[in-house]
Amino acid sequence: MLFPGKAIVIMGVSGAGKSTIGEMLARVLSCDFLDADDFHPQANKEKMHQGIPLTDEDRNPWLERLRDVLRERITNGTTVILGCSALRKGYREILRFGDPNYESGSYTSLVKFILLDVQAEVLVARLKERAAQGKHFMPASLLQSQLDLLEIDDSEGILKVDAILSPQAIVNYILNTLQQLYN
Repeated sequence: MLFPGKAIVIMGVSGAGKSTIGEMLARVLSCDFLDADDFHPQANKEKMHQGIPLTDEDRNPWLERLRDVLRERITNGTTVILGCSALRKGYREILRFGDPNYESGSYTSLVKFILLDVQAEVLVARLKERAAQGKHFMPASLLQSQLDLLEIDDSEGILKVDAILSPQAIVNYILNTLQQLYN
């Protein structure tokens, strides 16, 4: 394990490649990959399936549950990769508290964020393909609501990766950057 006691959140809108990249990165790092979608209550999944955007009231208990899972892993000294949209600064702040020593607003946390950055046209094509294969509960019609929510503040130190690169190139870039950060 290269980065013990760390949580790496692969973030972005639906269709950015969070699960693909997260699973590949977890294999390379010999750690667990968690998909935040698996932690949504059924009511949230049904709402999204119907094309209804989630509210903060829907998201906050989900984010708090994810925070608690990250805290457990960090406290146990294990590395975990989490694929999570984490679209708003406030959502990421909740997740940062997975680090039991995190100080609010400092952005210095054992929970690191990597944004898979992709143009809307590419995302639409990916979501339509995924929907045609029956692989996800969220329709492409909700993409714009996610793009509208996405807030990136450079002061947070989020690593941005061009997600139209090949998955292996993305993983290699992330690994190289993480090694520089942690060495």
